[in-house]
Amino acid sequence: MATLLTAVDDIPEHGSYLFTVEEADGGLEEVILVQLSDGVSAWKNFCQHETDQRLDRGRGAAMREGQIICPKHGSMFDAETGYCENGKAAGSTLVEVDVSVRHGQVYLTDDEVSFSHEGGIDDGGAPSSTSHLSF
Repeated sequence: MATLLTAVDDIPEHGSYLFTVEEADGGLEEVILVQLSDGVSAWKNFCQHETDQRLDRGRGAAMREGQIICPKHGSMFDAETGYCENGKAAGSTLVEVDVSVRHGQVYLTDDEVSFSHEGGIDDGGAPSSTSHLSF
């Protein structure tokens, strides 16, 4: 089952779109969507060096030249592959979440998680104006 997340046009060109998913064990995890030159990618919202360090702290992930930047350590993760070549997280890869794009809309397609709400875990799941339809 695919769940509509947002329109590609609603993902900041230099930043991220933050949402929360529920994992199979009932735990919540934040995920960021980032724009690529030819689509979007989705990554769990934590640095591989220090897993309690969020990449998007609620204002969008810092990005530069196709890289997602850890705000604490400065490690830079490739937005397309999730791989880090520098800093304390060098040699690690972000945890991917499966999404797909159809007709300019982004859908959560990962069988391991289900959509909880827009925004971060602490945002409490308050609904927004964006529809989250499942089919």
